Amino acid sequence: MEIPVSSSPPETPPPTSLAELARLFLRLGCTAFGGPAAHLTLMQKEAVEKRRWMNQERFLDLVGACNLLPGPGSTQVAMALGFTRRRWPGLLISGVCFILPASLSTLALAWAYARFGGLHLAQGLLYAAKPVMLAILAQAIWVLGRSAWRALPLAALGIVCGALAALGVHPLLVLLGAGGLSLSHRANAGPHSPTRKFAAVLSFPRITLASAGAVAGGIGLLPILGVFLKLGVTVFGSGYVLLAFLQADLVNRLHWVTSQQLLDAVTAGQLTPGPVFATATFLGFLLRGWSGAAVATLAIFLPSFLMAGLAAAWVEHIRRSKLASGFLDGVNAAAVGLMAAVSIPLGRASLVDTFTWGIAIICALLLIRFRVNPTWLIVGAAAMSLVLHSIPGF
Repeated sequence: MEIPVSSSPPETPPPTSLAELARLFLRLGCTAFGGPAAHLTLMQKEAVEKRRWMNQERFLDLVGACNLLPGPGSTQVAMALGFTRRRWPGLLISGVCFILPASLSTLALAWAYARFGGLHLAQGLLYAAKPVMLAILAQAIWVLGRSAWRALPLAALGIVCGALAALGVHPLLVLLGAGGLSLSHRANAGPHSPTRKFAAVLSFPRITLASAGAVAGGIGLLPILGVFLKLGVTVFGSGYVLLAFLQADLVNRLHWVTSQQLLDAVTAGQLTPGPVFATATFLGFLLRGWSGAAVATLAIFLPSFLMAGLAAAWVEHIRRSKLASGFLDGVNAAAVGLMAAVSIPLGRASLVDTFTWGIAIICALLLIRFRVNPTWLIVGAAAMSLVLHSIPGF
């Protein structure tokens, strides 16, 4: 995303207390609606323009380094900002305070869904919110696609990856394959070949996948921990790419939830501020109640606390790595294809009549053309739905 350039801050910014970090990221966690792009814009304004913790170039370096990592990108930027101010304690405080509001509000929605989801009122609320969620996904594909598919080979790679995902190939294999192809192309075009160390890094997600699959034999806390921990270390690209992994694992492979429940969980995550990955809290509650919600939330976010700190510490080295940037190009191209593929089953579950089709088309136009805040669209569509469902015979 493009972030406006600001003046350079003083070379030595004033010290930052842990209490200040807690207040800032707790406030952002409660108000950061609109997805990762909106989160980064708010953080840029606070860290660069208002508090002058760093200059614009340094902030963009942190964003770029976190884009190389699996997991929730904007949340990792929040953690990295905390690391730059107070090292590991600052990272922990910033991450927890940014995640907590989203997880608690999503947990409240999960409880209400499980308690009242069969009622006419709750069904009416989700009836209109789901096509808005589909429109939000379409906007993300449009915005991210223009960047990830900026060259014809990357666009072709993304389309092929989307087709493979639609045919049932696991998203992790698609992402690793695309990243490997792009990495190979970058290495062959340059004076150096990939190192064994970098190949070992790429093999780590495969090991994690095998380990998680071995424990996921039933819906207990340990299987929930394994599946969501795997997601935390393998989901590259965007919070929206998480949908493809959830569809592949929880719906297609394990049959823990239905496509309808998955869409309801994602919609609930969109109604709350903060990271899209808080959808894990909702799903964990559906699978195992309060304990399942806690385990799923901890598992999916835990890897980010380590990776974001390492990224902040080694940001300059990561930024200069041609191999890392080549791998990221392929992963990003594939991620957009995965998002397009997962929109197909979500569309079948949400576009059920003329009214829902109309909502989806109008909201997509408002989001793409006028950049309307998606939260207001979800709230407005849900309110309209409740009014319509109160009319006899609708």
